[in-house]
Amino acid sequence: MRKTEWIDTYLQKQKRAAGILFRRGLFYRKSRAGKFHGEMGRNRKAPGCGEEMMALKLIKLTKEYEKQLCEMIDEWKTDQEINHTNRSPGAIFKNDCHDFDFYLEHLELKEAREDRVPDSVFFLLDEDRDRLLGAVNIRHYLNDSLMKEGGHIGDGIRPSERRKGYATEMIRLALTECKKLGIEKVLMTCDKDNIGSARSIIKNGGILENEFVNSEGNIEQRYWISL
Repeated sequence: MRKTEWIDTYLQKQKRAAGILFRRGLFYRKSRAGKFHGEMGRNRKAPGCGEEMMALKLIKLTKEYEKQLCEMIDEWKTDQEINHTNRSPGAIFKNDCHDFDFYLEHLELKEAREDRVPDSVFFLLDEDRDRLLGAVNIRHYLNDSLMKEGGHIGDGIRPSERRKGYATEMIRLALTECKKLGIEKVLMTCDKDNIGSARSIIKNGGILENEFVNSEGNIEQRYWISL
């Protein structure tokens, strides 16, 4: 064996010993527990260690996604009835998705009305599976009510896709949309006992300002994110 071949063989063995793998041009490090940790390139997201990469993006709702929307909403409502989970973001539940044309026409608020402000609604799409995973409602600015409770962003992941890291990625993408709207500091709120939601906010730079008792009698936390 030539010296150069021996060196190549040696380096390959070292890589295997260290658990370093290369997949799809992305670098992964394999831990002793057999889990993969690494950097994700482009607009792709790995929801959990060792899982396949998925292409996630925020989309505006169109007729093309009528079937996917109704499937998601029906699943969500069933979970709410059985497990009494919350309805966030509320914007996607205010009308019947099965009357799709009406639903789409009234999904977003274009102009301020009474105690409501203009907003934008996006859905998180897994392009690989052509599946809607959740939704986010972005309020274009804050009024007195939203300053205390609700904030700029309301978000939620459908029940079957929770605890997979999607909320963190959806918030990250939503913050990009906030920046396009000229928002420099984003307020996000969540119930104190919603540990997963708080974690997703903190991972996106959220700094806890205070806690208070909201209109439903629950302790709510207020986080600010600087863009």
